[in-house]
Amino acid sequence: MEAATAMPHLTRNDLLPLEQYATERPAMRQRVMAHKQARRVDLGESISLYFEDQLTMQYQIQEMLRIERIFEAEGIQEELDAYNPLIPDGSNWKATMMIQIEDIEARREALAKMHGIEHKVWMRVGDLQPITPIADEDLERDTEEKTSSVHFLRFELTPEMVTAAKGGAAISAGVQHPAYSAETGPLPEATRESLVADLT
Repeated sequence: MEAATAMPHLTRNDLLPLEQYATERPAMRQRVMAHKQARRVDLGESISLYFEDQLTMQYQIQEMLRIERIFEAEGIQEELDAYNPLIPDGSNWKATMMIQIEDIEARREALAKMHGIEHKVWMRVGDLQPITPIADEDLERDTEEKTSSVHFLRFELTPEMVTAAKGGAAISAGVQHPAYSAETGPLPEATRESLVADLT
């Protein structure tokens, strides 16, 4: 079987200098927003998964450099080191999970009830067994009282899942937690194709 090839990590050579980025930012933002739209998976009304890849992380780093006015090599490398781990490695999907509830008090109450929910999200390829993620490898985001509204998830696929996904199998997602449950049917083809691209 063909081995998965990791999506290359970003280096300083992939980034635009601040002045050039200021000029090209509107066009890049438009391209990235369209790209992100296909990589967003909503689980019910309150939870969304934003699947990251090289392009989304390049944009994130460029934005951080712009906001913080970072132009020194050491500072740029710190941003690369922070965001490169969120680029898929060829056998996984990496996603930012966001719990989005506008009302502050309702959000506080919901987060208290959703403790551990980041471990209850699942992805499924075809009819294979669903997989749950490795969550928040960068830092612990839960407290004893509540979960965080933002989590970083890594879904590790088996070789069988990678082969099935590349072969056209449907991809679905969901979450099963006592305080919140939701699932998708098969993801739209544009989303499926974008996620399969992470596996090459």
